[in-house]
Amino acid sequence: MTPTKSRPERIAISLGDPAGIGAEVTLAALARWRQPPPVVLVGCRRWLEQTYQTLRQHCDLADPAAFAILDRPLGAPIQPGCRDANAGAASFAWLSAATALVQQGSCSALVTAPIAKASWHAAGHRYPGQTERLAELAGVETASMLFTALAPGGHWRLNTLLATTHIPLAEVPSRLNAALVEQQLEVLLSFCQRFRPDPRLVVAGLNPHAGEAGQLGREELDWLVPSLERWRRRHPQVRLEGPLSPDSCWLEAAAAWRGAAQGPDGYLALYHDQGLIPVKLLAFDAAVNTTLGLPFLRTSPDHGTAFAIAGRGLARPESMVAAITTALELSAPALRPE
Repeated sequence: MTPTKSRPERIAISLGDPAGIGAEVTLAALARWRQPPPVVLVGCRRWLEQTYQTLRQHCDLADPAAFAILDRPLGAPIQPGCRDANAGAASFAWLSAATALVQQGSCSALVTAPIAKASWHAAGHRYPGQTERLAELAGVETASMLFTALAPGGHWRLNTLLATTHIPLAEVPSRLNAALVEQQLEVLLSFCQRFRPDPRLVVAGLNPHAGEAGQLGREELDWLVPSLERWRRRHPQVRLEGPLSPDSCWLEAAAAWRGAAQGPDGYLALYHDQGLIPVKLLAFDAAVNTTLGLPFLRTSPDHGTAFAIAGRGLARPESMVAAITTALELSAPALRPE
């Protein structure tokens, strides 16, 4: 008798800001599977069904009736594209409820649709983003943001971890230090070893030309280079490169994305836009925001709420497809869309 492959555990999907594109990209992503994948949608059932009925004539959407729904009704009507305290309260409640499903063991991973930070703040929830709220719910001090994307053809995976996340650029130099960089390298190494036991990692410099021997900034000389040397001695099996000039260290990634080379297994960017600009230029529709350091897996598309096109059936679902696929692959046996 041939053994049957066990069905993967369900994943929870919080539907994000109801004034944004969360519902439509989620339903459009789920339509890519011939058989409904095992997910629980966390949001307002009536709003989700209204979105389906309104937009299904404009784009291919999965019928929400085919999926389990944890119904958390909206407190008031929501206008697509408008920042609103009611929308912020709803998306905050939906994220918390979806996280509880994972923490209780009902679901194996969490996927989050985009939220609007301004709407959270209007509702009284003063968090820089979903990552920080998830860290609080999980009882951990910090969580790390890694963006991962599988290149066309599946020959290489772009992995970029951010050493610092949602902070003003002026605060970056004071937040960075040797201990933080070495800690984040451990996080990046652990993730990359899912795919290769001896990965190659690249660290970007902070200053133009990585400081150019102290002429354009001393952070590299004073602490970054020594910290990388210490980390290399602890991990002799890992090829660690850097700090490299930030304006050129992703050139190899661009060649690897096109299939012209085999790129590094992981990049460590020192601040948000340093890492996200190359990721979004190369892989905007394929990149997945993966939160590391939590006791559970969380993924998210790498775009925002797209208020300008919300409710019009124009949003592309590829990044949400990638987020759901990545959650299924990393938490259970692979179940890809057909």
